[in-house]
Amino acid sequence: MNVEKDLDEDLDTLYGVRPEEFTALRKELAAAARKRGDAEAAKVIAAARRPTVAAWVVNHFIRCDPAAQHRMAELGDALRTAHAEMNGAQIRELSSVHRRLVHELVDGAFASADIAVVSAALRDDVTATLQAAIADAEVAGRLGRLAKAEQWSGFGDFGASESVSSSPRNAPAPSRKPRPQEPDADGSSEADLEAARARCDAAAAEVEVARAAQEGVRLTVTDSERKVATARRHYEELLEKLNAAEHEVNAAEHALDAANRAARTTADRVEAATAELGEAQAAVVELGGQ
Repeated sequence: MNVEKDLDEDLDTLYGVRPEEFTALRKELAAAARKRGDAEAAKVIAAARRPTVAAWVVNHFIRCDPAAQHRMAELGDALRTAHAEMNGAQIRELSSVHRRLVHELVDGAFASADIAVVSAALRDDVTATLQAAIADAEVAGRLGRLAKAEQWSGFGDFGASESVSSSPRNAPAPSRKPRPQEPDADGSSEADLEAARARCDAAAAEVEVARAAQEGVRLTVTDSERKVATARRHYEELLEKLNAAEHEVNAAEHALDAANRAARTTADRVEAATAELGEAQAAVVELGGQ
């Protein structure tokens, strides 16, 4: 019996169900592990955290579309390399790819989860989690078993900061101490200038990413405003219907009052007529009539 394989399969099964089904299945799988004599697996399963809705959406999406994880890993590797090399042009290009990919993945995640109405908070959590998976290999490795939304702080800190020079990155170290570069007229060396330019390119790429995030937030705000306007119209329509219904109730109550008054009046007339009939019949009998 492959104990580790059994545990992996159990965890995959556990994190594959919807959050509302998680607790009951966790109890069932832990009991099954204890029954087969695997106390350690039972302990791990029992300690598994129920995923938030955002985490479940991402887990479900990765299971439905394994190619998405491969695309995220490729982009993350490329961005890390670009930042390590301080390649500003490549960073800008990949930042645009990053923005488009995240937007595509978020839409795909909600479509695969069959969630039509998405709150702004849920969309933000899913977006942040996917961004974190692209940026952080450790987060990417936990895709499919995430318990909560992850956060991403941007690609600005990726890679070690290195001065950019014209020599190849893998060139052998010189056997003698190189001659220091002569400073330019303004006191800066060519390497300093190149490093400053690379820093400028990296900062420009960060601005691009920040603007993309700002645009995402703007779209979320616009979508929320649209939903609020729709809800307000619905509320106003319901108020109009409620007012109309109240008028109908008032009219019906007035009609009922009138009918009750008419019923009492006719009852009085019947009573009076019945009494008159009795008196008339008594008079006829008294006069010897039949």
